[in-house]
Amino acid sequence: MPASQIIALSVLAFVVFWAVGAYNRLIRLRNEISNAFAQIDVQLKRRHDLIPNLVEVARKFLEHERDTLERVTAARAQVIAAANLVKSRPNQAGPIQSLSMAEGVLANAMAQFKAVVEAYPELKADQTMRDLSEELTHTENKVAFSRQLFNDVTLDYNNAAHQFPANIVASLFGFKTAAMLQATQTEAERAPVKVNF
Repeated sequence: MPASQIIALSVLAFVVFWAVGAYNRLIRLRNEISNAFAQIDVQLKRRHDLIPNLVEVARKFLEHERDTLERVTAARAQVIAAANLVKSRPNQAGPIQSLSMAEGVLANAMAQFKAVVEAYPELKADQTMRDLSEELTHTENKVAFSRQLFNDVTLDYNNAAHQFPANIVASLFGFKTAAMLQATQTEAERAPVKVNF
């Protein structure tokens, strides 16, 4: 066999092995996105299980604050539905955006709920309410850490899929850009805080 054929076969073998390696790396990174979202989902479920308990404890104190309680319950249902949609497609932008928006609605509803609780000293002093609130705070921290992990893994995947020469393999096999979880804020929430002395 002539040397030129040996060199050509060696180069071809190298390209094939490199392409297989790049493909497998992209698959691994895409699967890490699914795994990272699964961690978020565990924490979201934990949070969603705590919210009805908080609402139930507060309900006996806040009969005339029914709108606030209903908003929290409805927002929780929206987040659960959005999270279930993301489970099946954790690297697609549409479901991730829906989840981010639903999370924003829930955060606003929970902020209103917390403001109402602050107005009722007997509710704020209730041991069950304090325990549930503390557990919810811990869960929120875990959700934040899980979101950070999800975004880190998504960034790794997106970098791998867009860097040359792996982007050739990514485009050939349909590896699309994965969406990151982002905080959704209204313009009022993004505005600078005004401090008056």
